[in-house]
Amino acid sequence: MSTSQNHLSADTRLELTTSILDVGQVYEWATVASGIVRDHAEGRSDVTALTYEAYEDQVVPKLKVIADEMRARWCDLGRIALIHRIGRLELGESSVLVVVSSPHRPEAFAAAQYAIDTLKISVPIWKQEHWRDGSDWGTNSHEISDPRNLKSSNAS
Repeated sequence: MSTSQNHLSADTRLELTTSILDVGQVYEWATVASGIVRDHAEGRSDVTALTYEAYEDQVVPKLKVIADEMRARWCDLGRIALIHRIGRLELGESSVLVVVSSPHRPEAFAAAQYAIDTLKISVPIWKQEHWRDGSDWGTNSHEISDPRNLKSSNAS
C-alpha cells in the first residue's frame, strides 16, 4: 500500500511510499540514481536491514523545494523524480530514487548530486539500522537544513 504523500506533474514526480520502488518504471521515465540498503554503515559492518521513518506531512513539501531549486539552478532540466521509501527495507532494496533528465548529461548528473545531498540534510526522514544483536538510529543525524542554502559548484 502506498502512502498518499505525492506530487505528480508531466515533468516532476515527488513521492513518499511504503511500496517497493519500481526502479525500472522510473528508469524508463528518466535517468536514475538509486540508494541501495547495504550491509554496512558508519562504524558497523553487520547491518541486516534498515527502517526509515518520516514526518510524512513535511516530506513532499520539502522535496518540492528541492525540485524547484534544481529547476532554478539548472534551467534546462526535463523530468525530476525524488522518491523515498519508508518502512523496513532489507539488504539490496532501493530506499531512494533520484531521477533527472536533461538534454545534457553533466547538468543531469550535477542536479542529481545536488538532489541526493540536499535530500539527506533537508527532508525529515530518519534511518534505524538493524543488525544481528540489536538496532539503533543512524549515527549521521543532523538538524534539518533549508535546501536553498546548500551550495553546488556545478550549478549553471
